[in-house]
Amino acid sequence: MKPLSFLSKLMIFTIAVSTLPVLFIGSFSYLTSTREIQKNVNQSKMELISQINSNVERKLTTVNQTLNQVVNSTVLKKALQNPLSESDFKLYNDLRNEIRNMQSFDTKLEDVVLINLQQDWMVKNSGLYRMGEYKDREGLERLMNTPDDTSWILTPSSWFYSEENADSAPCSYSISLIKKLPVAGLHKYGLALANIPACSLQDVVATDSERPDNVIVVNERQQILMHPDPSLIGRQLEESGWGDTSLIANEAQPAGQFQTFIGKQEYSATYLRSQLNGWVYLSVTSIGSLTREAGKIGLYSFYVCLLMLMLSIGLAWFGSRRMYSPIERLLHLIGRRRTDIRRRHANEFELIGEEYHRLFQSKSQLETEVHQHIRQVLTFSLIEAYQGHYTKRQLLEKLEQYGYNEQIEAWQTMAVFTLALDFTDDSAYGKKDLNLLLFAAQNIIEELLDPQSRFAPVIMDQTIVTLIGSPDGEPDSFHQTVYAWTEKLQHEIHQCLKLQSSIGLSLPFQAIHKLSIAYREGIEALKYRIKLGTGVIIQYENINSGKHVLNVNYPTHKENDLLDAIKLAEVEKAKELTGRLFHSLFGQELSPQEYQIPLTRLLNNLLVMMQEAGIALHQIQPTGGSLFEEMLGLHTKAEIEDWYWTTVIHPMIRIFNNRQNAQYQNISEKIIDLIQHEYDADLTLEACAARLHYNANYISSIFRKETGYAFSEYLTMYRFKMAKRWLRETEMPVKEIATKLRYNNSQNFIRSFRKVEGMTPGQYRESAATLSSGKVRETS
Repeated sequence: MKPLSFLSKLMIFTIAVSTLPVLFIGSFSYLTSTREIQKNVNQSKMELISQINSNVERKLTTVNQTLNQVVNSTVLKKALQNPLSESDFKLYNDLRNEIRNMQSFDTKLEDVVLINLQQDWMVKNSGLYRMGEYKDREGLERLMNTPDDTSWILTPSSWFYSEENADSAPCSYSISLIKKLPVAGLHKYGLALANIPACSLQDVVATDSERPDNVIVVNERQQILMHPDPSLIGRQLEESGWGDTSLIANEAQPAGQFQTFIGKQEYSATYLRSQLNGWVYLSVTSIGSLTREAGKIGLYSFYVCLLMLMLSIGLAWFGSRRMYSPIERLLHLIGRRRTDIRRRHANEFELIGEEYHRLFQSKSQLETEVHQHIRQVLTFSLIEAYQGHYTKRQLLEKLEQYGYNEQIEAWQTMAVFTLALDFTDDSAYGKKDLNLLLFAAQNIIEELLDPQSRFAPVIMDQTIVTLIGSPDGEPDSFHQTVYAWTEKLQHEIHQCLKLQSSIGLSLPFQAIHKLSIAYREGIEALKYRIKLGTGVIIQYENINSGKHVLNVNYPTHKENDLLDAIKLAEVEKAKELTGRLFHSLFGQELSPQEYQIPLTRLLNNLLVMMQEAGIALHQIQPTGGSLFEEMLGLHTKAEIEDWYWTTVIHPMIRIFNNRQNAQYQNISEKIIDLIQHEYDADLTLEACAARLHYNANYISSIFRKETGYAFSEYLTMYRFKMAKRWLRETEMPVKEIATKLRYNNSQNFIRSFRKVEGMTPGQYRESAATLSSGKVRETS
C-alpha cells in the first residue's frame, strides 16, 4: 500500500476535524430528540393512566360507599335474621327499595345481589330466590372463600341471570364488589355483591381519553379487566400475547415504563398500580410509531448535517490547498515533484528532510575531507622536512604556512625525538596490530604534550617522529624538561596500551634548518635497542660511536648443533639451541650495524641447508618477500630471535618431521608385510633390514616407534594368532603346529602358549570346540 502524501493527510485531517463535530452534533441532536420524544410520550401516557385510575377509583369508591349504606341498614340487618318467605313481603319490599336507591346513583351498577346462606335466600333485580335451588349456587358459595371481607373480583355475568334471560347479560364478565355479611359479625354467612359490567370500564376510559384502544386494566391476579378487544376480558395477560409480565407482578414497583413484545411486535408499556385495589393500568404504544416520529426528526437532522458536511469538506479542501502551497514551493526549489513522493513511497517532509540531511552531510563530509587533506598535507610536508627534501627557505615557508612560525621564533632550543613500540613474548598484540597501536600512541602524544611545545607527531617507518622545543636556552634545563616528557610519555603508553616503548633523542639544536640532521640522529639512537633492550630512552650524544673495536667471534659449533637438531626434527632441542646461539651473538659489544654481520651469516647458512635438503623457499615464505629485508628491519633482540624461530627455523623443522613420519610409516608397513607372509620361516630383524637396505638398529627403533612393539614381540604375537586359528579350525596336531612355527620341539611351544594364553594348546582346542557346539545348539 502506497503511503499518502502530506497534502492527502492534511486534507484527511481537516475534513475529519470539520466532519466529526458535525456528525457528533447531528447524532447527539437526533438521539436527544428521540429520547425527549420517548420521555414526553411516556410522561403523557403516565398522566393518562393516572387520570383513568383516578376516575375509575372515584366511581369504585362511590359504589363501595353506597353498598356500605345498604349493608349497614337496619332493613338488611333485619332481613338477615328472617327466611324471607311470602309472609315477609313488606321486609322484602323495603330491601328492594334499598337496592334501587343504590342503583339510582351514576355508578354504572348492573345489579346488586344479597345472599343469605344461613336462611337460604338470594335477592337480586329479578326477584327472590332460594339458594338451594339456584343454578350457580356453587360458584356463588365459593365467593365466601375470598380472603378479605371486602374485595373486588371478576365474576362471570351468567351467575347473576336466571335461565330465562341468561343471554341478555351486557358483558360476559362483571366486576363484583363483594362484602361478607353480617359486617359486624364474626361468623359470616351472607354476601352483598355490587356488579359492574366489565365492558362498562371502556366507557369510563373513552370519556377521559382520546385513544382508549391503548389502555389495558388487569387485576392483582393479572386477569384482564379492560382491553380494546372485549373477547380477551377475563383471560390472563400472558394469553393476550405479552412476552414479559414480571414488572407488572412486582408489587414493589408501583409505576414505571418498560419494553415488551406483544405477539411479534415491540411495544413500550407504561403502567400504574392502584393503591385502592391493586389493579394495574397499562398504556401501550408501538415502538414503530415512536420511531416513525423520530425518523422525521432524523431525516431533517440528516439533511442539515449533510449540508454542513458539504460546506466543511469544501472549506477543508480549500484551506488544505492554501496551507500546502508553501510546501509545494519548497519541493519545487529542491527539484522534487509529487511523482517522486508516489515513486519513493515517502511524504513531502521525508523528501525535504532527506534533501537537507544530504546537504548537511555533504557539508560535514566536505569539512572532514578538507580537514583530513590539510592534516595529510601537513603530515606529508613534515615528513619531507624530516627527510631533508626542502631548502632552508622552502622549509620556513612551509612551517609559516601551517602556523608554526610563532613557535619557532619563541623556541631557543629544539630536539627531535623518535618513538618506537616494543613487542615482547608476553605482549597481547602482534605485528599485525602495529599500525593501529602507532595511531593510538600518536593520539597519546597529542594529548599529553602541549601543542605550543611541539610539532604535530607523524608516523615514519614504523616510528613516531616529532619536534619539541622550549624557550629556555639553558642546555641542562632543556635536557631535564625533555627527559621528564619522555618518561611521562612512556608511562602513559604502558598504562593505556600495555606496551613498552623506546625513545631516541637527537642532539639539541637552535636553527630549524638542522631538522633533517636531528631526525637522522634520533633514528640512529633507536637502533641501539638491539644492544640496550626495550623500554629505553637513548640520547644520541651518549652513544659511544666509533670508539669500540670490531671483534666478532661467531659461535660456529652452536650453529652446527642447531642445524643437526633441525634435520632430526627435534623441536625442544632446536628451541633451546636457538636461545643459546642468540645469547652468544648478542653477548658481544657491537654497534647496531655490526650486529647485522653474524645475523646475516646465520640466515645465509640456514637457507643453504634448506636448499641442500630440497626445500623450496615458498614452503617457509608463502608471501614471496625477501627474508634478508625482513631481518634487517628488526630492531630488538626479542624481535629478531622470535622472527628467526617463527619464520625460518620452526617451519623447516615441520618439513623435516613430515618427511621422517612418511618414511617411518613406509618402513613399518614393509616389515609387517614380511612377517605376515613369512612367519613360518626363520625370519629375523637382520634379514628384514638387509632386504630393505637399512640398518637393523635404525629399523628396530622405527618399528617400535610406529607399532609400540619390538620386532620379536610382534612376530611372536602373529605366530600365536595363526596357532589359535589352526587349533580352532583344523585337526592339525600340536607337534606339527610347533614345527610350522619354527619351534625346536613341541614342549617349548606348549610352554610359551600356556604363558601367553593361560592354558595349553589342547585345552584351548577343547574350549573352542565346546563353545562352537553350544552356538550350534542355540541356533537349532
